[in-house]
Amino acid sequence: MARRPPCSLRPSAAGLIRFIPETGSTNADLLADGTAREGQWLIARRQSAGRGRAGRAWNDGAGNFMGSTVVDLRASDPLPQTLALVAGLAAHRMVAALPGAPPALQLKWPNDLLVGTAKLGGILLERHEGRVIVGIGVNLAQAPQVPGRATASLGGIVEVEPFAEALAGQFAGHLARWHLGEWPLLRAEWLARAHAVGTLLTVPDRDHGPIMGAFAGLGDDGTLHLHLADGGTRAISAGDVELVG
Repeated sequence: MARRPPCSLRPSAAGLIRFIPETGSTNADLLADGTAREGQWLIARRQSAGRGRAGRAWNDGAGNFMGSTVVDLRASDPLPQTLALVAGLAAHRMVAALPGAPPALQLKWPNDLLVGTAKLGGILLERHEGRVIVGIGVNLAQAPQVPGRATASLGGIVEVEPFAEALAGQFAGHLARWHLGEWPLLRAEWLARAHAVGTLLTVPDRDHGPIMGAFAGLGDDGTLHLHLADGGTRAISAGDVELVG
């Protein structure tokens, strides 16, 4: 039988944080763990099979934050897909509060944390029955090489452990508000930290090629709204959004 790597458990105000030296994917580990419940976090110091949107690899990055947590869904909750925006808001607030944080920090729908146009972090949601696994990655120490993507890091201004504890608390506060039905307020707060309304964006469309439009806000269901050149508005529920220019 293979030996499990040593781990450390650390209680926090938000729940229990488990640090492990290495794993394939923290999301996959929590998906496979039927006992994990809301408030628990799994943080890996190295990750060999991490995933981003559309199946992209988002791996390794020693010194970076790579972690996942569990949300137990309730019948009264807002739509589960809005959790990606709530997690992005928590991550933005966490990073923005750091001494030496980059001034050009902004959110991009549906799950990216940017410095200017370079990706600093991202969120991946995976749902299984009545739970959602929320994976968050933030480049604390180094910017991984991702083909076709500009990336950024915080340059080591914060270590993984204090960042994890503070992010767990920040996310717990936002999640409590989400459970209480404050999604409209959280959406407004997300918009205040995103690229400006009117920003030109493109979204790939399998049947008609790229769609270009001006950012026109978010729907109640968390969809991206684009104002098109013909005067119409289109709601986007999924896709890899790119800033134009």
